[in-house]
Amino acid sequence: MTTPTISASEVYQGQFGEFTINQSDRTGVIIYRSGLMVAALCFAIGSGLVLFANNPTTIQALTPLYTCFSLALGVSLLTIHIYMAALHRILQAFWLIGSICAFIIRHFDSQPFAVTVYNQPLTLFGVGFTFAALTGIYFKEAFCFNRLETKVLTVIVPLLLLGHLVGILPTQWEQVLLGTWAILFLVFALRKTVQAIPPDIGDKSVFAYLKQQRTVKEARG
Repeated sequence: MTTPTISASEVYQGQFGEFTINQSDRTGVIIYRSGLMVAALCFAIGSGLVLFANNPTTIQALTPLYTCFSLALGVSLLTIHIYMAALHRILQAFWLIGSICAFIIRHFDSQPFAVTVYNQPLTLFGVGFTFAALTGIYFKEAFCFNRLETKVLTVIVPLLLLGHLVGILPTQWEQVLLGTWAILFLVFALRKTVQAIPPDIGDKSVFAYLKQQRTVKEARG
């Protein structure tokens, strides 16, 4: 009886040395992408209900869809690989602020959540933090992978939210931007499913180097 051999992990050459990618790394990427897909599906369904089936029943359905979207986005922000730890924490903090504000609005306003946010644009000063975190993901993906859809999304999201906040966008333009956002978000999430996993993990030698630098700085300070 022969003993099965275990193939060695492929060794990559990073900026600050060699590194390997383990199963935990791959699992993290899969979770990140799964969170994006769930968030994109929830957002697309919710946008479709708003654009094509806008009635009291469907408006009520937007609240659980938004909750699922927000939770999935939180999972992605937990597992995304970003070299700058401070930026990573800022995006997570944005998501947390937006989630707390959404929770408060949902539980202390008698109107459906979507109706409150739409009719009271000032609520975007709170809930909008969630979408700022999402825009951070779009920007990161555009910067790292030069994806056209994320470049467009990085512009569309703040344009739509700020335009609604200050009341300068006609309703038709808001609908066009929302539909475009939903479609491109789905395209982005779908393209991530077929992308090779190692690029999403990044150069682990950079993470190790930055961690070492923080440790040295803390020891000196």
